[in-house]
Amino acid sequence: MPQLVRGPEIEVRSRVFDSARWEGYRPRADDIVIATYSKCGTTWMQRIVAMLVMRSAEPAPVWDLSPWPDMRIFGPVEEVLAAAEAMTHRRFFKSHLPFDALPVYEGVKFIHVARDGRDAAMSLHNHLLHFNSTAGEMLDAVSLADPKFGDRYPQAPDDPAEFFHAWVQDGGDQGDPAVSFYHTERSFWAARDDPNVLLVHYADLKADREGEMRRVAEFLGIEIAEELWPSLVEAAGFEAMKRDAERLVPMAEAMWEGGARRFIHKGTNGRWRDVFAPEDLAAYEAKVKREFPPDLAAWLENGRLGALAKS
Repeated sequence: MPQLVRGPEIEVRSRVFDSARWEGYRPRADDIVIATYSKCGTTWMQRIVAMLVMRSAEPAPVWDLSPWPDMRIFGPVEEVLAAAEAMTHRRFFKSHLPFDALPVYEGVKFIHVARDGRDAAMSLHNHLLHFNSTAGEMLDAVSLADPKFGDRYPQAPDDPAEFFHAWVQDGGDQGDPAVSFYHTERSFWAARDDPNVLLVHYADLKADREGEMRRVAEFLGIEIAEELWPSLVEAAGFEAMKRDAERLVPMAEAMWEGGARRFIHKGTNGRWRDVFAPEDLAAYEAKVKREFPPDLAAWLENGRLGALAKS
């Protein structure tokens, strides 16, 4: 088993995510952890990594292929970790924890996908607003049983502008500041020079999908035959993922109104421009200046390619 480089530096327990659920994780030297703030391209990267690992564009359920230990509502973590132990392919885990809440082992690779906070908030509102009654009951059960909270999971307001007004203040932390947008992005930015950490931006995937996919493949040490690349790149496009949504995320049918096609929703940036109140957008910009160093703030807004274009 790979040697532990460092254990988690902080503990996290929000209404939805719990870092303690990683305590039983048994690493393999070639494991991959895809760790993001919510709605920043997690499923997109899981799909990309799945195709690279399997060397196939055939749609397959990404949630079955990619264990998610920190998610509290999917039952006992022992079942999640047992499924991971039984996997024979190269494993790629999902997490919504910050880097400093995750254990780091020799050889284990981390891919962090980020997005402009305004886009992430807009997408998160749609995600939370359309949970169905089954998902609501699951979220309520966890929140009510936890003495840290002891109440029902808060419902998202219908108005995305109202949602953003509150989101600006707490970064959508769902009960623990360490999983807020602000802390999550700071934690991965601080690790950006680690050779086992790759930072990818949603806007860069939109601007140059093939280039970013090749960058991910190189980081993971995966060689793909040239003749296979066109099919992989096409299958990672939003239109293809929307078309194949029921095969990629079949469990979404049980949790969201509109099912998988609601879960894979718009895939666009900038929808917030005519929705959020000017004073809240100003508050967000001020918050970004307080919370992030200038280089991180610029990267989150523009991505790597956007920053290069402006330089």
